[in-house]
Amino acid sequence: MKPIVSFDVDMTLLDHKDWTIPDSAMEAIEQLRENYTIVLATGRDMDSIFSTAIRDRVKPDAIIHLNGTKVTVGDEIIFEHTFDKSLLKQILKYTEKTPYSVGTTVEDFDYYINPEGVKAHDICLWGQSSRKFNDPYKLLELNVRTMAYMGDETGAKAMEEEFPEIHVHMFADKKGADVVERKASKAVGLLRLCDYYKIPLSETIAFGDSMNDYDIIKVAGKGIAMGNAMEELKKAADYVTDPIDQDGIRNACLHFGLIR
Repeated sequence: MKPIVSFDVDMTLLDHKDWTIPDSAMEAIEQLRENYTIVLATGRDMDSIFSTAIRDRVKPDAIIHLNGTKVTVGDEIIFEHTFDKSLLKQILKYTEKTPYSVGTTVEDFDYYINPEGVKAHDICLWGQSSRKFNDPYKLLELNVRTMAYMGDETGAKAMEEEFPEIHVHMFADKKGADVVERKASKAVGLLRLCDYYKIPLSETIAFGDSMNDYDIIKVAGKGIAMGNAMEELKKAADYVTDPIDQDGIRNACLHFGLIR
């Protein structure tokens, strides 16, 4: 089978300065497609209305969604994991005693403890917030795969210390993080795809920029950090390419002879 090349989405493929995928990255993906299995490995649910346009443009062969809590090949779901309800309730109660926001979006509604932090984050990014907030404890009645944290690194580290069962992976802007159970990760998702496609882990390449990419960058045959990546990720990577807005994807593919 073809080797796997996986890409994180935000600030690896999708540039948040203009919310577009650089043309050079798309051109590289199209060249890769003939000889490689194209995978998206992201904290997003790429089947949600907010991400389907990106999914449909990239046309990946497989997707590691929501930090490995859902893995799909085409239309087939090959793995799903949902948050332990007891742990979820403990995290929500803990967050009530902090200034931080924790929760997630399910379909049309946003379920967050301290939603004012989410509103502030939205306004900083887009100049407005049009979310429909609902009671966060309704999450205990829903299937939750992963959550988001809005806050600083100090709060993220404190949450990880309080709950050793979870990862709180900081985003590259260090203003928020993904919250996911340790039993699920992008790295575990990559291993599941290797089993599915019957290829060794050594035949994989992973691109990323944030700490939710740390595990997959470490386990992949080649782990490539973007030039705009967090310093901790750059140290873990086998190679550091140029930033997203300086043709980082294409330049790394040329460096390793993946494309011409």
